[in-house]
Amino acid sequence: MRSYDIVVIGGGPAGLAAAKSAYENGCTSILLIERDTKLGGILNQCIHNGFGLAHFGEELTGPEYAFRAMEELKHDAPGVEILLDTFVMEITPDKTIYAMNKQDGYFEIQAKAIILAMGCREKARGALAIPGTRPAGVMTAGLAQHYVNMDGYMVGRKVVILGSGDIGLIMARRMVLEGADVLACIEIAPQPGGLARNITQCLEDYGIPLYLRQTVTAIHGKDRLCGITVSEVDDKYTPIPGTEREIECDTLLLSCGLIPENELSRKAGLAIDPKTGGPFASESLETSVSGIFACGNVLHVHDLADNVTKESIAAGKAAAMYVSGQTETTSADALSNPKVFPGKVAKPVTEQTEESDVDAGKGVRRMTCIICPRGCQLTVTLEDEPKVSGNSCPRGEEYAIAEITHPMRTLTTTIRVKLEDGSIGRVSVKSKGEIPKEEIFTLAKKIHHTIIEAPVRVGDEVLSGVVATSGS
Repeated sequence: MRSYDIVVIGGGPAGLAAAKSAYENGCTSILLIERDTKLGGILNQCIHNGFGLAHFGEELTGPEYAFRAMEELKHDAPGVEILLDTFVMEITPDKTIYAMNKQDGYFEIQAKAIILAMGCREKARGALAIPGTRPAGVMTAGLAQHYVNMDGYMVGRKVVILGSGDIGLIMARRMVLEGADVLACIEIAPQPGGLARNITQCLEDYGIPLYLRQTVTAIHGKDRLCGITVSEVDDKYTPIPGTEREIECDTLLLSCGLIPENELSRKAGLAIDPKTGGPFASESLETSVSGIFACGNVLHVHDLADNVTKESIAAGKAAAMYVSGQTETTSADALSNPKVFPGKVAKPVTEQTEESDVDAGKGVRRMTCIICPRGCQLTVTLEDEPKVSGNSCPRGEEYAIAEITHPMRTLTTTIRVKLEDGSIGRVSVKSKGEIPKEEIFTLAKKIHHTIIEAPVRVGDEVLSGVVATSGS
């Protein structure tokens, strides 16, 4: 049986940060287990930007964030052992781990402390109980993201998004850039579920309508989805008879919430908080079982990967202190003093209206700042020298002035790459800085029709003005 002081389960942003932190706090016997064939977790398929502002001090794409985190682990915690393509079957209260992989088969690991960092998963159609048939073309937004960004498969041409979570909003934009017609984003709540900045840059930028207080009440199609029924809902989220309307489409992407991945936690006997869906945890992020810690989306769903990293650094430190005997936190603390998690980034309550964002006759324009996840609501008075209010930092004023004179955006997409074995793969890329908004589709089309040669490294300029954000 293998033995380690600390075993971290999950190699996404939470696991990477926790392992590095534990090593930096004096623990050198650490094993990091990841079920995928590479580290980075969900970040690898999140090719859009918006990551890293808090932790790295600059805006990065998901693959860039993962690359930075992996480089930090390699440089600052060289003693951490990594097992990839390894599936953890079970953990026990005495911190025995049962795992399997192709090389070693089924094996056991004994740990003094365990850090759970398995992330979260999406709610699937079964959890939503939508009536109708079961044709192809109905899938979660995250699965579609993997198909399009990682595998290079187009999932549909006439698309509807159910739910306005951030993944759904981002995939609405992604599908448009890949040539699909995104007909609508439908949200059952009276306000959007995603960040305000994503409403602007993913829906409004591309003319995708957002319908609030509505939901899908039927799915139609035999072999392939051919349409859906949409109904308005009342204050109790019950469909209102007589409000039904049909939308012809071949793809329905579900973006209806995330659930912490806690099958292993339940098998280990950890107490689960019904509010968050994750384990109860003390201020030191220790669960109800002594020596088992949890961090990141397995504990509670975060809006930002930066916050996942911050929390996981604390978990790694706490686990290292536990192993060294420097802390007396017990499982009783986790249940009697459950951790109070910070609230999500505020999202404005907005209704879909037919009014322009420019107040008629007043020379005023209102907009959402997309510079950071805060999404400040800006008001611009259109004078000889425009005046901006509502911004919480100088960058907000700069954005507002640019938005009314020459709107700029960063394009993120993928490009085909011919690998050394002759097969065609994909790497994620982005424009080298912001480009005029009207040039987005022109550049996207150029990238779409280009095949580059491997090898490709993060930061390589693969086309004029286009840099790689992942490697081949």
